Amino acid sequence: MDRRFFLQLAAAPVLLGSEEIPSYKVVSAFKAANASSMPGPYRGVVTRVHSESVINTVTERVDQPAVDKMLSAGIKSLTGAKADREAWASFFSPGDIVGIKVNCSGAPLICATPEIVSGIVRNLLSVGVKPSNIYIYERFLGQLKSVHYERVVPEGVQIVAVETPQGSLLGYDPKTYVDVSFFGEDDTRSNLARLVTERFTKIINVPNAKEHQASGVTGCLKNLAYGDFSNVARSHMREKTNTLSFIGTLAAVEPLRSKCVLNIMDGLRAVWHGGPFAEDKKYRFYPKQMMFGTDPVAIDRLLLDLIEEKRKAEGAPSLWDRSTDKIDRRAHLDFHKNTFIREPGHIEYAAKNCGLGEYDKTRIKVTSVEL
Repeated sequence: MDRRFFLQLAAAPVLLGSEEIPSYKVVSAFKAANASSMPGPYRGVVTRVHSESVINTVTERVDQPAVDKMLSAGIKSLTGAKADREAWASFFSPGDIVGIKVNCSGAPLICATPEIVSGIVRNLLSVGVKPSNIYIYERFLGQLKSVHYERVVPEGVQIVAVETPQGSLLGYDPKTYVDVSFFGEDDTRSNLARLVTERFTKIINVPNAKEHQASGVTGCLKNLAYGDFSNVARSHMREKTNTLSFIGTLAAVEPLRSKCVLNIMDGLRAVWHGGPFAEDKKYRFYPKQMMFGTDPVAIDRLLLDLIEEKRKAEGAPSLWDRSTDKIDRRAHLDFHKNTFIREPGHIEYAAKNCGLGEYDKTRIKVTSVEL
């Protein structure tokens, strides 16, 4: 574990603004790696690629050639490489075992787009990674199976869930965990997935662009944190949640922090309210973009603006709205209300308290590519 991060946690509770932070105990035998640890070699650098032709908003059909062009433009712009293989080889080598952390919590209506995932797989194969050493993974098997990634990837690519069956703890490492009591609950530990501690050498994080009723947005940080640890829903069991500090704390735990070397935000479709499940199509919209970077905070900072601007255009409360008079536990059905007091500040917390990236927009370099 990073020594500075450990000392910060040991000093808890601390204050971020007026918020009291719970006392976290992080247990991990893994040491921080090197410059590959998040925020990685491209701190504060984001490439945003847009293609008007990538998805038909009526039929929902995704154009694979357009996706492939977006992947090519994004990875080359981020790395400065002249060729796709050179760009991908700067992150991955033939001996790697690569986990692709998809997000399927809104499946089948919204999820890590199969065409994007298949394009990533093809690029990994091009640098010599074996199909059997590529894992598409998510926490829950039912959500993962509903997307049918097996239809778009070569035979041999592994498609696995951490919890099989759902609720099983066998897929989690008992020696790597975060211990914290939010409300005097019986189970205070959240354990990291064994796939991360025992199997993968590298991880590609593929979140969706989604609003989230508790954390404000589901982006790179939340997809890693809540998608790789057990017992996380307890952080938002009540109107006032603990998502502010919990997300960054989990995402910074080793070896997750060191093994996640690339983030590719899937913004072909997006959710502006009712996330993460997107039960109502009227709350979906189509930015038709992807964002690339090694810095999860920088990408999530741009995601905040994307969702906030759409909510403003639709007349919905700001993600930063903390008024209790709008709280309604069925607010996912009504965009004028909130289910929880959202905590979009979790992104800034992850930057300032966990060192996971660059939050200040004046220090984020964004390259926009139009195809």
